[in-house]
Amino acid sequence: MATAFHTSADELANAEGVAQNVTLYNGRKAALQLHVIIIGCGLGGLAAAHCLAQAGHRITLFESAPAIGEVGAGIQVTPNVSRLLRRWGLGKPLHDVAVVPEGISFRRYNTGEKVGYTKWGDKIEQDHGAPYYNIHRADFHKLLFDLAAPSMELHLNSTVTDVDPDAPSVTLASGEVIHGDMIIGADGVKSLVQKVVLGRVNPAEPTGDAAYRSIIPTSILLADPELKPFVDLPEMTAWMGPRRHVMAYNIRAKKIFNVVLLHPDDGSVESWTAPGSSEQMREDFKDFEPRVQKLLSHVNATIKWRLMSRQPLEKWIHKSGRVALLGDACHPMLPYRAQGAAMAIEDGAVLGNLFSHISHLSQIAPLLQAYEKLRLERTAATQASSRLNQHIFHLPDGPAQEARDADMRRAMEIEIRKINGEHVEVDNEGCHNQWADRRKNEEQFGYDADVAAETWWTEVGEREIGNLVV
Repeated sequence: MATAFHTSADELANAEGVAQNVTLYNGRKAALQLHVIIIGCGLGGLAAAHCLAQAGHRITLFESAPAIGEVGAGIQVTPNVSRLLRRWGLGKPLHDVAVVPEGISFRRYNTGEKVGYTKWGDKIEQDHGAPYYNIHRADFHKLLFDLAAPSMELHLNSTVTDVDPDAPSVTLASGEVIHGDMIIGADGVKSLVQKVVLGRVNPAEPTGDAAYRSIIPTSILLADPELKPFVDLPEMTAWMGPRRHVMAYNIRAKKIFNVVLLHPDDGSVESWTAPGSSEQMREDFKDFEPRVQKLLSHVNATIKWRLMSRQPLEKWIHKSGRVALLGDACHPMLPYRAQGAAMAIEDGAVLGNLFSHISHLSQIAPLLQAYEKLRLERTAATQASSRLNQHIFHLPDGPAQEARDADMRRAMEIEIRKINGEHVEVDNEGCHNQWADRRKNEEQFGYDADVAAETWWTEVGEREIGNLVV
């Protein structure tokens, strides 16, 4: 088994922040430099740009937006991602703008009674080797953008209208054609590149849910004795109700309180920027406990988007062996498990590591196939885990909800015993609180994308394609 091989970079990142001399792959650069075209300047596209550039490749990135703006609200950076960000030299700047949640609490929607709890804080780093953070999506995007920008050629306001997978090349709305050696489609849930790879569109299925996203200055909460504890002890708090739930947590160094409200879809659109109605939001959650009512009374604006589910794809790589998908273009995640950005960033890390080994054009296709093999099963399992939480969180009042709450309480009681110093060997496997399930946590948070890629190369790649020349 390959081991984590970037300890010095981790230490430097924690001590100094963005370290310009941090290098990946123990300084290994590909023997052959590729020209890689990346479509999409989201978190996954930027991660791929950085990692592939670190592997020695030339990067051209096309983004249809005319500017890089502040889009979205809160996002969670789980240990499987924060370990990569530390390795990339982002440990300190990430810590400076993010918030470490002390735990996650689950509450009854109408009473606020706590029915579930898992402790995080320092413990999650002790268990998984890296911290858990809550961050503003715009802050996260800026960290990755500033990291990747010096090593790529960025074209904004550049919409890709066609992809020729055999050339390979992309055609822009302007009519310009750009050729490269490999194309990565990181162009989101409505991916053009996905159509090229599959020859069709992967159908979107309505989940029946939509979500409001809102932010509130924490100064407002600190002025209210009932709301102040949500800032003083920065946990993640979920209120679970029939067909609805609320998730709330601090971001931007505890300056902003992020509130996400899932509810039955009433005809919204699948968009990160569509405005919602604050008045309708308050009406939709009027039967939630008084503290939720207080929080929502301070919301002046909200965005609202329709949640759509897509099944895992049968393939991510075009038959030409020169075009691949990444992130939401091949495995969009529902937000119930907080792994959408994580999976996309892991994709980028695996690509960079694998392509640090390339020495001939004939190796592009098998390396892309290895990327698909390493990533497809993990991302599909994470998609399924996210869909499961939708069901768990939204049970109607009744026997199934009571059984869920009882199961969560049992796990919470075990957690409290552990906090009090008692040695308890219970895995909570299958618990309705998926963050209390030790096996699931180890699988999700203990994953190291670089170790996975290095292990594959050592055990398979070096022998099968290391000397492949066609």
